[in-house]
Amino acid sequence: MMKKMGLNEIRKSFLDFFESKGHYVGKSYSLVPEKDKSLLLINAGMAPLKDFFMGNEVPPNNRMATCQKCIRTGDIENVGITSRHATFFEMLGNFSFGDYFKTETITWGWEFVTEVLKMPLDKLWVTVYLDDDEAYDIWAKEIGVSEDRIVRLGKEDNFWEIGQGPCGPCSEIYYDRGEKYGCDNPDCKPGCECDRFVEFWNHVFTQFNKDDKGNYNPLENPNIDTGMGLERVACLMQNVESIFEIDTIKYILDHVCELTGKTYGDNDKETISLRIITDHIRAVSFMVGDGILPNNEGRGYVLRRLLRRAARHGKLMGVKDGFLYKLVDSVIKVSGEAYPVLVEKESYIKKVIKNEEDRFQQTIDQGLDILNNYLEVLKAKGKNEVSGEMAFKLYDTYGFPIDLTSEIAEEKGFSIDMDKFEKEMESQRERARNARGNGDELGWEDSVLSSIDSSKTSKFVGYTDLDSTVKIMNIVVNHELAEEAVAGEEVVLILDKTPFYAESGGQTGDRGTLASEGAKVEITNTTKGNNGLFLHHGKVVEGTVEVSSEYQASVYNDIRMDIARNHTATHLLHKALKLVVGDHVNQAGSLVEKDRLRFDFTHFEGLTSEEILKVESIVNDSVFRSLSVDVEEMKIEDAKKKGATALFGEKYSDNVRVVTVGDFSIELCGGTHLANTSQVGMFKIVSEAGVASGVRRIEAITGRYVYDYMLENDKKINNVATLLKTKKSDIEKRIQVLNDDLRNLGKELDAIKREQASGELDSLLDNIKKIGKFNLVSGKFQGMDMNTLREMGDKLKDKVEDSVVVLSCYDDSKVNFIVMASENAVKNGAHSGNLIREVAKVAGGGGGGRPNMAQAGGKDPNKVDDALLKAEEILLQI
Repeated sequence: MMKKMGLNEIRKSFLDFFESKGHYVGKSYSLVPEKDKSLLLINAGMAPLKDFFMGNEVPPNNRMATCQKCIRTGDIENVGITSRHATFFEMLGNFSFGDYFKTETITWGWEFVTEVLKMPLDKLWVTVYLDDDEAYDIWAKEIGVSEDRIVRLGKEDNFWEIGQGPCGPCSEIYYDRGEKYGCDNPDCKPGCECDRFVEFWNHVFTQFNKDDKGNYNPLENPNIDTGMGLERVACLMQNVESIFEIDTIKYILDHVCELTGKTYGDNDKETISLRIITDHIRAVSFMVGDGILPNNEGRGYVLRRLLRRAARHGKLMGVKDGFLYKLVDSVIKVSGEAYPVLVEKESYIKKVIKNEEDRFQQTIDQGLDILNNYLEVLKAKGKNEVSGEMAFKLYDTYGFPIDLTSEIAEEKGFSIDMDKFEKEMESQRERARNARGNGDELGWEDSVLSSIDSSKTSKFVGYTDLDSTVKIMNIVVNHELAEEAVAGEEVVLILDKTPFYAESGGQTGDRGTLASEGAKVEITNTTKGNNGLFLHHGKVVEGTVEVSSEYQASVYNDIRMDIARNHTATHLLHKALKLVVGDHVNQAGSLVEKDRLRFDFTHFEGLTSEEILKVESIVNDSVFRSLSVDVEEMKIEDAKKKGATALFGEKYSDNVRVVTVGDFSIELCGGTHLANTSQVGMFKIVSEAGVASGVRRIEAITGRYVYDYMLENDKKINNVATLLKTKKSDIEKRIQVLNDDLRNLGKELDAIKREQASGELDSLLDNIKKIGKFNLVSGKFQGMDMNTLREMGDKLKDKVEDSVVVLSCYDDSKVNFIVMASENAVKNGAHSGNLIREVAKVAGGGGGGRPNMAQAGGKDPNKVDDALLKAEEILLQI
């Protein structure tokens, strides 16, 4: 009897089983690939393990088992429509890096399936590669599977390869769902296109290396890579038709139904929407938990696309307000134990999702109206293609991912001109590139540094020494290796050891000198080459420098200290933000220079002035407490146990450097720091602003730069006091007196204007024109403000029956118009908005408004008379 198991129970059983077989059970890697630039998101269980398979890194154990969270969006259009497609899924896998091979993985696979999951033997089939007699014999002779249940399949089904490189045959385990899912073929078996046989566990035997001639050469140490979709196995174990009916996903689906007020299965359209929302909220919760933020590039675009697609399907079911963030509770309920990061970042995940929902809500209605109206126009013209320009406008202005526009268009029978859309996108990218400038591309580095002996390294001694006797190993002049460099030449120097810190981790590189008797190089920056060598950029200012000669390397101590002040202060700022704003705050980028620090952090709204002051106060309090800054090297596991903050996305080695600031802050960091917080001197925030969706930026100064800042502000205050003819201590009182005087003068001026307008009012009443059904009152006034003009208009409208009032005020460069119509005039057909549109057009302007009142502007004061005559012309036609 097959045991009915929940998804979480299956995952735990799998990992426990392989742990008992001597496997290292690693936690799931982040969805963000650590080093693999070929992947946007982790999409398979073996993807994070590539370096282990390739021999580039040593695995923690030659036997591993994982349950890896994955994202795939290639079939996103099928999500919700079919019973099995999903963007987020979990992949179970056991792996061998040159340890065991076919016999072990097949034996353990069968043991797990039959003895742990207790799948019925009469429901199980296996496939092997056409020519893989070894695997066939293991299944038939060692495991005892009946040969009529072993199917040989060709390369398309049972051989794994991607171009050149490691590859090999595979063997899959299938589950027979029964004849009712089958076809009419009496020989129906695995490999058939019908739904009867479900493949659920693939075992790949990586035993060959395919060369550029197409030859398959045996690998010295073959590997094992297996993959079993957790959701698919759960479907089988729970005997349900769809992944949306397995216990964990159904729990989320039920919550979706509750928030939307819909019933699953009531009608096809709503069922699809409910499924899409359920799938997408799983994906976005895990993506945000792994540090991805919605934006218009790369994986951030994938996140935005999923969020906004789910939000739109909520809207289709009548949900008016943001609701997706509420579903995070259900995701955490069913997945939080296996993935603690969801629990740790609960409030952060909700805030990111809610923030993105709110942003989309601001534009979705307007965007949908524009798209739907546009589709109606196309339909009336007999066209069925949305222009690339319109698709780009919806993307750029209203935040519609192109997939969303495409989905809406396709639902109504329209296609999109994707070629033109891509051209518009490329034009936007080109504009962005031009705005950024070309940058300082160091394309020479790869070719020059690759020619240097790879055994050469630069030993960094700058944590303790700012002066050191060094030897030049290499000189680069004009992007080429040289034996010497003379005064006046720009150089890049590679030393055997160096006190110069190389730019990394947001900290700028050190500056200083390299000197010997009769020779000197001014070092202006220090960076790291692709192979880890320290590159000292500078200019020979005296004599000649030569390879293999010794020199005295000296770092500018004052600049190093300024940088250290800002770096230590950055750690204090990071901690203070967590205390004031919330624990969801994480570093999203930083820059540490001698004259300032810049800190980007995850948050969703601007800090209030009170919050900024509180953060600043906490940092300065830590400075004034003279906290010791201690640096230790330790195992990364020990650092995490101590509570050290690790930066998301950073790759750390087994041994890490831990910077502890008293009892206040502890972070992993490779930068240079002070010995005591008192050396910061003082800390001052000079700006706080948003730089991207969900990312804020603080710029601050420390030490001597705070002193300079105070001097500059003091100078400004003295100048203000001089201009106000008062003492510094009385500036606020003096400004208050001046404001009161200004307010009183304004009142006097308003009274004069009203008196003047009253006189003008009588003049206008004496010149009323009868135009058809209306009494037209019109006039122009030079230098009058709009408030006075409106007051005059109101009085005229009230005094004259059937009145249409058209007034203008102007100066040398612009003109304003106001049109008002009495209640009877509106009933007789007058419309102020329509009238002013034509009047303002005469003076080179435009505007509009309601039937009883409208205002507009114009550019040509010389056309005022013509514009007023236009009003008469229009009223005659009503």
